[in-house]
Amino acid sequence: MDTKSIWNKFLDEIKQNTNSMVFETWFMDTELIDLNGSTAKVLVPMHVHKKFLKENYSDLIESVFTDITGSNFSFEYLTEEEVEKNIEIDTDSIGVPSFNFESNLKNQYQFENFIVGQSNKFARTTALAVAEKPGLMYNPLFIYGNSGLGKTHLMHAIGNYIVRNTKKKVLYVTSEQFVNDFIELSRKKNEINNIEDVKLFKQKYREVDVLMIDDIQYLQIANSAQQEFFNTFNELYSNNKQIIISSDRSPEDLNKLEQRLQTRFNWGITTDILPPDFKLRIDIINKKIEGNPMANAFPGDVKEYIASNCISDIRKLEGSITRIMAYSAIMNSSEITMNLALEALRDYFVKSVTAKNKIDQVQQLIASNYNITVEDLKSKRRVAKIAVPRQIAMYIARVKLEETLPKIGLAFGGKDHTTVMHSVDKIKREIAKDKNLEIQIEKIVEQIK
Repeated sequence: MDTKSIWNKFLDEIKQNTNSMVFETWFMDTELIDLNGSTAKVLVPMHVHKKFLKENYSDLIESVFTDITGSNFSFEYLTEEEVEKNIEIDTDSIGVPSFNFESNLKNQYQFENFIVGQSNKFARTTALAVAEKPGLMYNPLFIYGNSGLGKTHLMHAIGNYIVRNTKKKVLYVTSEQFVNDFIELSRKKNEINNIEDVKLFKQKYREVDVLMIDDIQYLQIANSAQQEFFNTFNELYSNNKQIIISSDRSPEDLNKLEQRLQTRFNWGITTDILPPDFKLRIDIINKKIEGNPMANAFPGDVKEYIASNCISDIRKLEGSITRIMAYSAIMNSSEITMNLALEALRDYFVKSVTAKNKIDQVQQLIASNYNITVEDLKSKRRVAKIAVPRQIAMYIARVKLEETLPKIGLAFGGKDHTTVMHSVDKIKREIAKDKNLEIQIEKIVEQIK
């Protein structure tokens, strides 16, 4: 049995022996990365996980693990940073450094548990096509959308599918990790061992079959690292290695990235993930509580309450369920009622809709009503599904809130005042022809606090 199978079985057992809040907080994002002698090395998200697991769950962990493996192991907990530092130079390997390769993939993210709806159907289909034929179908694959909509889930699902079905080497990192590695390399450029560090860096990022970079937008703040990523991209692309990139905005809206990088991101295929519609949000809730002992006690009105308040962030939606489950356990309640849900989420939703000013409120309301994101409204994209809501938002800010043209333009991504005037005039003409639009706008205005 390989380490992944062992750990999956271990997590299943732990899940049965702890409540959902404990499991999701302390165990779900862990991974068994090595079994060596009598030591089991486990990757954890943060240092606090190391302390908590050692002090509170050592006996349970060792007992369950012994039952599964039939052997006694001591446990060593490592963060990603500590794993990265665990690089060994093989002096017998003809001058080429070697390191303990870690894909950084999280096993819980699979295609099978990615809930599909109209907002993400194309992205999921494209991702699966890439997973089945990496380097041959769509290269690069660029996935973009607002935070919390499933981009990272899809990336890990691709990686796990490839690892499970091929012998290809897959690496998942955030752009922050790439930048940090590059900065560390630059810091050591005058040291005597720098040539080995360079080899290690290139070995990590260029000697893979699939490179996945999450949150590429953060590369915008590191100009020097952009050149290195450009070189890495070219090296992989020229050798038909698959490149997968995610971002919170489209390539065209990554204004501080070099133009040549933006161009390359469009060489393959770009796909966006939109906020989930109401039906998909309900499906996600049902999937999240599936198999939980409290699933049958989760009434429909509570599900609808969560789905109505978590419009554009799946993580927020999942967090709501976890919060209700935890509150139910703390209150020792055998059933979940609307009153219990309201109490559990009393301060949870309020924080998510707080806006800094009235234009922010308008943007949030418009984004929610038209199933897009605030970032879409601020972007340069001119497709109708974004352009029309943007014009309506500008109209409300100008006519109903009486904000100045420059202030509105700045709030919408630095638009020129003439663009704002054009949008306002267009909506005025549309209202004159379409009374339903006027009623729709008035309903939105009534929600502004």
